[in-house]
Amino acid sequence: LGDVAGAVDGRLLGGADPETPVTGTSTDSRSVQAGDLFVAVVGEHHDAHDFAAAAIASGAAAVLASRELEVPCVVVDDAVLALGRLARSVVDRMPALTVVGITGSSGKTSTKDLMAQVLVELGPVVAPQGSFNTEVGVPVTALTVEPSTRVLVSEMGARDLGHIAYLCGITPPRVGVVLNVGSAHLEIFGSQENVALTKGELVEAVPPADEGGIAVLNADDPLVAAMRSRTRGSVVTYGRSAQAEVRAEDEVLDADGRASFTL
Repeated sequence: LGDVAGAVDGRLLGGADPETPVTGTSTDSRSVQAGDLFVAVVGEHHDAHDFAAAAIASGAAAVLASRELEVPCVVVDDAVLALGRLARSVVDRMPALTVVGITGSSGKTSTKDLMAQVLVELGPVVAPQGSFNTEVGVPVTALTVEPSTRVLVSEMGARDLGHIAYLCGITPPRVGVVLNVGSAHLEIFGSQENVALTKGELVEAVPPADEGGIAVLNADDPLVAAMRSRTRGSVVTYGRSAQAEVRAEDEVLDADGRASFTL
């Protein structure tokens, strides 16, 4: 717990013992496991600080909180931002870990699940449960990596400009995969071009090609293909069109809707 407080620049209060081991993270008091750090997220409808005592009673080691509580806690200015800093500190301790970031207007979760199945050939893989792609879900997933983990698939969603860049600061991608630029959340972004600006923050975050950075871009989506100019990494294009370096041809759907194709 002392290491956690140090990583997030927090204060140990409520009788918190710095020697207490922390073995997991939870944002839901109903699913807390013994040894978890319970993150008190203040949401639109609920304030998780109200459930801190229940989390401790269920075995939580302490609460990551944005105000002082009467239970063992690490107090910070903003629990969600601190959760991100904590995750980054753990990722930085894993030199053998490769982060694969994935974003797009649609298909992120399905592609993430398929990717995790393929990448297991390289060694143990950590990927999000469901659609854990927010400023809470991304660090919670990252905090499950271990020294043996070889690949972290980090699914990244966005509700505004700058969100993908923020998530890349938590799980810095060596490989960035962009699926598509659609019309979801146009009421927030204003235009598809602004959606593209946001999604492209992922490929801007990959390291230079000589450091192993790779941007994987959908050649069939003009707004994604144009992101080539925004990355320092080497570019691999994929899709169904002839200009895609990795392509699907001779596609067939069987009676159950399962696809087969020549890669």
